[in-house]
Amino acid sequence: MLGAMAALRRLTRTRRSPSERAALAGEAAADAAERALREAGPVLAAETAESAGSTGSAGSTGFGEAEQAGEPAAPAGPPVDHPLGAAFFDCDNTILQGAAVFYLGVGLYRRKFFNRRDVARFAWQQACFRLRGAEDPDHIADAQSTALSLVAGKATADLEAICEEIFEDIVAAKVWPGTRALVQMHLDAGQRVWLVTAAPVEVARIIARRLGMTGALGTVSEVVDGAYTGRLVGEMLHGPAKAEAVRALARREQLDLGRCAAYSDSANDIPLLSLVGHPFVVNPDGRLRKYARAHGWRVQDFRTGRKAARIGVPAAIGVGVLGGAAVAGAALRRKKHRR
Repeated sequence: MLGAMAALRRLTRTRRSPSERAALAGEAAADAAERALREAGPVLAAETAESAGSTGSAGSTGFGEAEQAGEPAAPAGPPVDHPLGAAFFDCDNTILQGAAVFYLGVGLYRRKFFNRRDVARFAWQQACFRLRGAEDPDHIADAQSTALSLVAGKATADLEAICEEIFEDIVAAKVWPGTRALVQMHLDAGQRVWLVTAAPVEVARIIARRLGMTGALGTVSEVVDGAYTGRLVGEMLHGPAKAEAVRALARREQLDLGRCAAYSDSANDIPLLSLVGHPFVVNPDGRLRKYARAHGWRVQDFRTGRKAARIGVPAAIGVGVLGGAAVAGAALRRKKHRR
């Protein structure tokens, strides 16, 4: 039965519209998130409580303080007083200083899992991204195809082990204190807190667990018998797909989206921010800052008065696959050759 369903997905993949692919990616992310919660059970609850207790002094959120010059007036802070409310946090440049998959790549390079040629490729892509200010769809499609082919046949357990080792220290060192305080505020109020990112779900879960979050929504790769097939379920969890994932999770968890809050730095997440009743903008790019001003959304910048550049490879479409899947795939392939 599962094989027939997989075959049907392959046959109909090219016929799906962008909205259908986004919906499929969102449902897959919500399914994976709920499955992880069921499998973790009491262990996750204990780890979350322990992490929450150790991060209670993360610092000021900034949202209840004085307005920044030129920013619109907004509610004093995120809503944390309703049991049907929850909080959804973007990852790159919202929680982490830079891109999660960039740190994954650096960690693998330091472990000699790939060479300088690979690093040069990442640097070139980042330079193009910063010069254009947006992703090139053709370039991203090519990168995605190459990355997925590298992980085809690789065991999911191998990728998870690599991510666990690398992010043990990264999360502690690269999390914005102000955003961490926001996460903690929701946790202390007893609300569910979710990470929502285009990065591979394997990476997203580790970051969420280290911060004591409820769970994570990330890009889901198709897996058969414990190994990657080289295909995504739907598409990257990016833009509209993030909103679809949150909508699907809210339906499963019986959340009231009007009572929920969302946090992001990128204009790519306007669909997500528009979905909830309480959108908050953190470390925004130029487009999102302009949009937030026009719509009266609260803006907070934790970058100490400077306009911080994004770090790493393109942090929207393609970043989860290129940085997470391609790099990890190359790592596993080279590691195998050395044995």
